Amino acid sequence: MSSFDLHAWTAEQLQLVEQALEKWVPLDAPADLGQAMRYAVLDGGKRLRPLLVLASLQACAPQRNVAWMHEAGLRAACAIELIHAYSLVHDDMPCMDNDVLRRGKPTVHVKYGEAGALLAGDALQTLAFELLTPPDSEIPFQVQAGLCSLLARGAGHAGMAGGQAIDLASVGTQLTLEQLRRMHLCKTGALLETSVVMGAVAAQASAQTTQALLSYGQALGVAFQVVDDILDVTADTAVLGKTAGKDADNHKPTYVSLLGLQAAQQEATRLAAQAQQALAHSGLTDTQVLQSLANWVLERKH
Repeated sequence: MSSFDLHAWTAEQLQLVEQALEKWVPLDAPADLGQAMRYAVLDGGKRLRPLLVLASLQACAPQRNVAWMHEAGLRAACAIELIHAYSLVHDDMPCMDNDVLRRGKPTVHVKYGEAGALLAGDALQTLAFELLTPPDSEIPFQVQAGLCSLLARGAGHAGMAGGQAIDLASVGTQLTLEQLRRMHLCKTGALLETSVVMGAVAAQASAQTTQALLSYGQALGVAFQVVDDILDVTADTAVLGKTAGKDADNHKPTYVSLLGLQAAQQEATRLAAQAQQALAHSGLTDTQVLQSLANWVLERKH
């Protein structure tokens, strides 16, 4: 574990993801739509979700040199990043969080207008499912269908979209810890959880392994949001690449507002440990990348 170089592994995987996104996100969509789509996706972001897909695939199929598995993993990694990007485009709009800065640059609606941002988000969402169902591919149809189903559930009413609805309805209200956790299991956790499970599905992992990775993803997803809440009050805008202090200004319930800073930090540590424990019950022999990504989530500064 100590000899593993997460930075080197991440750099290699991110190069694959960036090249694929550059290839698959079209520039030639009508009336600047392609430019808005690419502006929303390319050259920015932590890419944690694609990394989790690829790390899960690697853990589940370390010795299986099957070309279609690698294609399925890369397509799943890009698809979930497109869903994440579309959600940020829509979340930043005036009807939602009304933010002007994302990934260190003006948000999409600031640059392309509200209608342009709305359409760019719509197009990114549908492109994600197009990537998962390529024509003339060797990826088995059941794997394609499984990936589509997972992504639809993670992004939909019981996942990310539902969590955002709870978030908007909770402004100015006091939630219990369980209510806050439930919101973030949907809003943030669902796509992180989906990322991990998509890697397992692409690798045709066993039910036991998939369930353990599901538990890992759930804990990691909430831990990510707890750290996000902490950074919102401890980091500055230049480091975050988005507006710091926005949650407090908008009177949104967060782990820090509910628990206090120290207790929120302890909760993040507990959740990261829970994620690591789930890996120990996965039956996988090499989980060092997933372990390292859990540590990164806990220790990240932006």
